[in-house]
This record gives sequence, C-alpha cells and structure tokens, in this order.
Amino acid sequence: MTDTLDVERLRSLFPILSRTVYGRPLVYLDNTASTQTPRPVVEAVTDMYYLHKANVHRGVHFLSQEATDMMEATRRMTAAFIGAPSTEEIIFTRGTTEAINLVASSYGELLHEGDEVVLTTMEHHANIVPWQLLRERRGIVIRVAPLLPDGSLDMDALRGLLNERTKVVSVAHVSNVLGTVNPVAEIAALAHAAGAVCVVDGAQAIAHIPVDVKAIGADFYVFSSHKMYGPCGVGVLYGRRELLEKMPPYQGGGEMISHVSFEHTTWAELPFKFEAGTPDYVDIGAFARAIEFLQETGLEAIAAHEEALLRHATARITAELPAVRIYGTAPGKAAIISFLLGDAHPYDTGMLLDKLGIACRTGHHCAQPLMTSLGIEGTVRASFAAYNTLAEADALVDGLHRIAPMLL
Repeated sequence: MTDTLDVERLRSLFPILSRTVYGRPLVYLDNTASTQTPRPVVEAVTDMYYLHKANVHRGVHFLSQEATDMMEATRRMTAAFIGAPSTEEIIFTRGTTEAINLVASSYGELLHEGDEVVLTTMEHHANIVPWQLLRERRGIVIRVAPLLPDGSLDMDALRGLLNERTKVVSVAHVSNVLGTVNPVAEIAALAHAAGAVCVVDGAQAIAHIPVDVKAIGADFYVFSSHKMYGPCGVGVLYGRRELLEKMPPYQGGGEMISHVSFEHTTWAELPFKFEAGTPDYVDIGAFARAIEFLQETGLEAIAAHEEALLRHATARITAELPAVRIYGTAPGKAAIISFLLGDAHPYDTGMLLDKLGIACRTGHHCAQPLMTSLGIEGTVRASFAAYNTLAEADALVDGLHRIAPMLL
C-alpha cells in the first residue's frame, strides 16, 4: 500500500490509540460515529478554559474581546475551509442535527401545504425526522428517491420526483452506512432547475474529502466538529446569504436581537440572527485547531490513505470470508464497511470483535428506513480514519476469521 501519510506521527497525537482493551491493543474503527481528538485540539480546549474564558460579543473588557476574536477567527477559518463566500454565511450550531433542524424549522416556514421535500432512502434520521416535523406543522409532502442494488442513488428516479411543487432537495453527501458518495453538484443543479434549494448533509464527507460549497452549488451545507477530529457540541450550518436573510429566527433570546421592547423586537444581522444565547465559544475556539489538523495533514492524502485501507480490507473479506455480506458497493465509496457475518446478529458480532479490542458500531446506525429497504435490522460497521493502519485493517479481518466459527 502506498502511503503518503506519516501515520505513526499522526497516531502520536492521539493518546487514546495507545490504550489496551481487554488486554489487547485498541483498534478504533468507529470513526463514522465520532473521530478521536488530537492533542492540539484538547490542549486548545484546556487553554481556553484556563486563560481565555469570558462570554463573547457582549463585553468591553479585554478577556471578552479576546474570546470573541478567537471565536470569530474560527468562523473565518471555517468559511475558508469550505469555500464559503462570506463569514456571515457560517452559523455555529451544536451539530449537524441541530443545523438540519434549523433549516427545516426556519426555511420551512417559507413553505406551504402541498410543497414537496425530496429525500433519499439512505438518509440519517437527522435528515428525515426534522422534515417529518415540518410536515406535521405545514402540510408539506415528503418524497423519497430509491437506491440501486450497489447502494448508489437512483438518479433517474430522483429526476422523476422533481416537479414544480419541489421546494427542497435534502441529501447526504456521503452515506453513514453504505459509504456511497453522492453526486451532490449534479443533485444541486437538478434541484435548482426545478426551482428548489439543495441541502447537503456533509457530516460524513467533511473530514474525508475536500468540500467546496460554491463548486457543489449547495444552498445549505451542514456538518459536525466531532466527526472531523474536533470537540463535541459544535456544528456548522453554511447557508447562502440571500436565503438566510429571508428566514425567520430559529430561536429567540440574547445575541440574536438588535432591539427588544415588549411591543416589538428586531433581529441582529447575520450570522448572529441564528445564534441565540451564549455559544460554546470554548469548543468553537478549539475547533480551529481541528481545521488546522486537517489542512496540515491534507484531505487528498487522507482520502488516498483511507481508500487504500478500504480496498485492502474489502479485498481480504471478499476473498477469505464468503459468509460476510457487505452492504454498499458503489464505485468511489468512502472508507466504510457495513456487513453481516452469516445470519449472526450484528450485536453478537460486534461484541465478540470488541473482546478482541476492535471497536466497531452495530445496529441501524440511525438509518432505519435504509435498513428496511435492505431487508435487515442492522449491520456491523467498520469505518477508517487518517490514523488507522494496514495492521488494523488486517486485525478486523483476522478478528472475523477468529469469531466466525463461534457464530456460524
């Protein structure tokens, strides 16, 4: 395997990777759920609490202005990282889930009964349930594009769903179960041709492939810090300025106002209109170090490394373990392997792998409609990150060899 990353140097930044579990070296393959956090990010959190903690935007004193400057520097870095034209188009949230809820709740207020929102079968619950809540409030119609047998999106079916009633097309950039990388630029163009806006859930793409929201043509793009080596509790909503300006506030309170009286309240300018209350400025400030980590490591190098691990593990599983069924085989998929070992329950497989020190995810992965379409209840999911090694990919396959006789 050709490796353009100094993986051992990367691993030295993550103390948790040197842990043992049940007396065995930890093999962490649950990166789709949450990546681990490198020392510079953790140290930035500590530094913020020890030396820079003061509420942002409202104070005239030095510490408040300093913390404000650090938070806004992260906003500028985030905008540049995803190619957003303006920092005013970057809204900080608690995560991808809140960001989608913000769009569904706020932009959803502009929709009317009978307007249609198009989703896909592969969506995470976070990109399904907020639109269902909007359906209950506004009487919208949800339409769902199916998948092809390899787990890729049926683009012909998607085109057939778009019409003059379509107002929103909301899709995952990368499936958290199948690893499918959707052609989001093409989907955005189709949405625009139908007069709709395009929402892209980038939670599983942002730490693995370069993202340029302008090149994609996304009207909204959302992601979470904790899936990109950053702190928990921080998310990002990118939204086109002209859309954000039309949208009503998502929450009310401090920071998002210009003037308040009991008779009438006016809203703050973007981005603060959508950031009610005290933000998590400590973790937002530290999030900048996660962006720096990705920039210094190089997303192209990360993508090549992860693809090589995926190719190696998949080839071994396919050749050596005929009882393993892999779900999601679309060309160019991300480094995610969802599988079942014969008729064994995924929990049993995951539990036995855990006893070998191998951390995978089991269950429906917050994608129950996808599981229903596949005719299963759940899978075991192994997912790779920049710090994973060829030896860890082998450990997964060797572990399956070891537990297979116990379950089959």
